[in-house]
Amino acid sequence: MLLITGADGQLGQSFKHILPEDKRILTDIAQLDITNEQAVFDFVDAYPLTGIINCAAYTNIDKSEEEPSAVIKINTLGPAHLAKAAAKKHIPLVHISTDYVFDGKANLPLKETDPIRPLGVYGQTKIEGEKNILKYAETAVILRTAWMHSPYGKNFVKMILKRSKLTSELRIVADQFGTPTYAPYLAQTILDILPQIPRGSCETYHFTNEGTATWYDFAYYILEQVKSPCKVLPIHTADSPARALRPVFSVLDKTKFKNTFDVVIEHWTQGVKACLEQLV
Repeated sequence: MLLITGADGQLGQSFKHILPEDKRILTDIAQLDITNEQAVFDFVDAYPLTGIINCAAYTNIDKSEEEPSAVIKINTLGPAHLAKAAAKKHIPLVHISTDYVFDGKANLPLKETDPIRPLGVYGQTKIEGEKNILKYAETAVILRTAWMHSPYGKNFVKMILKRSKLTSELRIVADQFGTPTYAPYLAQTILDILPQIPRGSCETYHFTNEGTATWYDFAYYILEQVKSPCKVLPIHTADSPARALRPVFSVLDKTKFKNTFDVVIEHWTQGVKACLEQLV
C-alpha cells in the first residue's frame, strides 16, 4: 500500500485515477499535515505501507515571495519528516521536485549535476527539501519535473482553454523554454520505477515528457488541437504580469533517468492530446 501526500493536487489526483483504492492511501493537509513531524510518524506507523510518494508542495510561485515561512514548512520541513518516517519503516520515498532549483541561464538541457541557483523562495525551499531527503532517507528517488498539466486542478492547459473562450487573442511568453509534462504520465512512471529502486539508494533524477517548447508553443498547440479561433501572440518575459522571477531555460536532461530505469517516455504533444481528451 502506497501513501500519497498532496492528494488534492494534479499529481495526487492522477494517482487516484490509476491506482485501485486497496493499493493507496490518499492524504492532503486535512488527513495528514506533513509539517507536523509526530503526526507523520504516527500516520506512517499506523498502516502497512510499501512506499511513500510525496506530491505535497507549496507551488504558488508569486505568493511564495510574500509568505516564505509557510513555504518553508511545506517544501523543506515536510520532506524531512517523510524521509525520517520512511527510513524508520525501511520503505522507499519518491519526492517530486522542480526545475525551479535552476536559474534558467543555461542553453543546454540541465543535468542533475549542474549548479543549483534558485531565483526565488519556491526554488530555494524545494532544494532545501531535496537536501533533507538525501540527509534522512534510507531509500529515495527525487524527481525534478517541470510544466505539469492534467485534467485536474489549476494548470496551463485549463487556463488557456478558459481564457480562449473569453477573448479573441492571448499574449503568451515566447522566450521561456521547457517541457510540458502530463501528470498522469508522471504518476504511471513513478509506479513503474518503484520496483526498480535499489534498496539503500538515494538519488536525484530529471523527468519530463520528451521535447522542448516555449509557453507560446504550448498555448498554440493547445488551441490548434481544439480548433479555437483565438489567436496566440508571442511576448517577451519582460512584458509578462508575473511578479516572481522564472527560469528562462529549464529543459531537463533525462539521460540519467533513462540509463537507470526501463521506462518509455512520451512526447509532450501526446500528453497534451491525452489531457484534452479528458477536458474537451
